[in-house]
Amino acid sequence: MFTGIIEELGVVEAAGARLSIRCAHVLSDLTPGASIAVNGVCLTAIEIRPDGFAADLSPETLERTTLGELQPGDCVNLERPLTLQTRLSGHLVQGHVDAAGAIESLRDLGEGNWEVVVGVPRDLDRFLVYKGSIAIDGISLTIASVDDGLVKFAIIPHTWEATNLKRRKPGDRVNIECDMIAKHVARLMSPA
Repeated sequence: MFTGIIEELGVVEAAGARLSIRCAHVLSDLTPGASIAVNGVCLTAIEIRPDGFAADLSPETLERTTLGELQPGDCVNLERPLTLQTRLSGHLVQGHVDAAGAIESLRDLGEGNWEVVVGVPRDLDRFLVYKGSIAIDGISLTIASVDDGLVKFAIIPHTWEATNLKRRKPGDRVNIECDMIAKHVARLMSPA
């Protein structure tokens, strides 16, 4: 379980079925077998080095997420799992990606603020609400508007600087995880 508050930007060293990431901060208590979110995808760290870690990607992960598209040198969002002593600053994020979407636009609003619009697959519409939570590449964001498959977010300067959003451009694909509570409510409300 994660919060969607990115702790560090890592750099991809090797991509493919074994993903190798160069990083520093998240290594302080990372152990083999521990969970770590990479661009919002919960992975198991299998190899810990002084300057990074590696994780294996299953065929399901490669198919459902954007991790299979990563290239050496790409910047990724990293977050260690939540502990019972940690404040929940974002929202509950499982690291179980629902789908990939694409950045439609990035607009500089001035003073370090940005507007980001992401195209989301239509089958996720029922989980998206104005002022609801969503994770985009593992970043806990609040939905500013939902309109015809497009979800808009207001990005504050800290989030812009602390995540890989500032390295993105229109057309880039991102991992999407809808709010877990919204998914459970939708399931409970659907006919049996």
